Amino acid sequence: MSDLFNISGKVAIITGASRGIGKAIAARFGEAGAKVVLSSRKQESLDEVSAEFTALGYDTIPIAAHNGNKDALNALVEQTVATYGGVDVVVNNAATNPHFGTLLDAEDSMWQKTIEVNLLGNVWLTKACVAQMRERGGGKIINVASVNGLRPGTYQGIYSITKAAVINLTQTLAMELASDNIQVNAIAPGLIKTKFAQAIWENDTLLEGVTNRTPAGRVGEPDEIAGIAHYLAAPASNFATGQVFVIDGGITVPMI
Repeated sequence: MSDLFNISGKVAIITGASRGIGKAIAARFGEAGAKVVLSSRKQESLDEVSAEFTALGYDTIPIAAHNGNKDALNALVEQTVATYGGVDVVVNNAATNPHFGTLLDAEDSMWQKTIEVNLLGNVWLTKACVAQMRERGGGKIINVASVNGLRPGTYQGIYSITKAAVINLTQTLAMELASDNIQVNAIAPGLIKTKFAQAIWENDTLLEGVTNRTPAGRVGEPDEIAGIAHYLAAPASNFATGQVFVIDGGITVPMI
C-alpha cells in the first residue's frame, strides 16, 4: 500500500503556496518526502513558509512568481529544473477574485486580471512543465478549481466563470496528454476557511447560508484538501485523468 502513495523524491511545483490550501498541500507533500517548490507573488511570505518547512525537515525552495505573468512562470520552471533536475507534479492553485459583486458591474480590468491569473497562468505553467514531464516518462497536473466552477457563486461571477474554464481545461489537457503518461485532474473545493474566502466565512449571514446548505454543517479546513492532492500526485491515481474531485462537505449534493 505504501507504494501507491509514495511521492518521495518527486519534484512538485505548487503555486499559491504561501498560505491556505496551497500551503497545506505543500506541507503534506513535504511530509511525504517530495521536493517542493513553493511559489506565490511575494518572496518574503514564501521565505517564511520555506523556513518553517525546513525546520520540519522538508526539502523546499521558495521562488516568487506572479501567476498572471508568463515570463515569471517560465523562469520558475527554469529555476526548478536547475535546482532539482526536472518536474514531476504541478499544482495550479494560485487564484484571485478581485470583483465581489454583480457580473455586469465588473470593470474590464477585473475580467482581465482574473482570467490571466486563474486560467492563463495555469496554461502557461503547465506548458512550461510538460516537456520536463515527457523527458521523465510522465507526470501529474493538479488544477485547483472550485464548486463555483460547477455552479456560480453569489457575487462571484467572474471567478466562477474562470473556475468553470479550469475544469474544461483539465478535461481537454487530460485527453491531449494521456499518451505521454501525464494525468490531469482537478480538485473542486467548497468553502474552505482560508484568507482568500474570508469575506464569506467572516460574514455571519453568508456563512449561515452556506452551512445551512451543507450536509456536513460546517466549512472545510485547508488540510482537508491536501489528502486528495496527495492521491492525485501519487501512483494510486495513475488511471484517473480528466476528473473533478469535489471536496465540499456535500453542498453540491442535490437535495429535495
